[in-house]
Amino acid sequence: MQTAIQEKTYTYEDYLETPDDKRYELIKGELIMTPAPKPYHQWISENIQFELGKFVRQKKMGKVFDSPCDVYFDNENVLQPDILFIAKERLGIIGEKNIHGAPDLVIEILSESTAYRDLVQKKKIYAKFGVKEYWIVDPGEKNVELHVLKEELFELAGRFSENEIFQSVLLDGFTMNLEDIFTSWK
Repeated sequence: MQTAIQEKTYTYEDYLETPDDKRYELIKGELIMTPAPKPYHQWISENIQFELGKFVRQKKMGKVFDSPCDVYFDNENVLQPDILFIAKERLGIIGEKNIHGAPDLVIEILSESTAYRDLVQKKKIYAKFGVKEYWIVDPGEKNVELHVLKEELFELAGRFSENEIFQSVLLDGFTMNLEDIFTSWK
């Protein structure tokens, strides 16, 4: 006779007890420690955040945050997107300890240790909770996929390579030269 082993489902309260010196996410009740990103990942993140932040500030559209910043979706899903944007009409979701609800835009930069979570698990959570636009940045391939929410599912709206100009659907008028994002490294 076999005995089933019950796996613990973690909650936000458990998440709050994790050490401050490590980076964790809570995905469907599973507590996942994420290693620090590599320098190239961080360089790309810095470049995107600079361009996006400058645009959002000039247009007075809302706020841009980068990781680590907790986004609380529900008691079993707390994520730390690489970069996120919240429109000024929705700034009320910014709490003292976390973002409480879906950002308008989430950007994830793939790495070896997080690619599956970013492409599958987190993508489903972002869609389920109403993130309007999702950018998946692939440093290895030097491209950005733009996904737009349509009826609780993301639809691919465009794939841009390093020699193209990326254009957001959500942020009217926002563009960025991907050559500047990817190739200004070293």
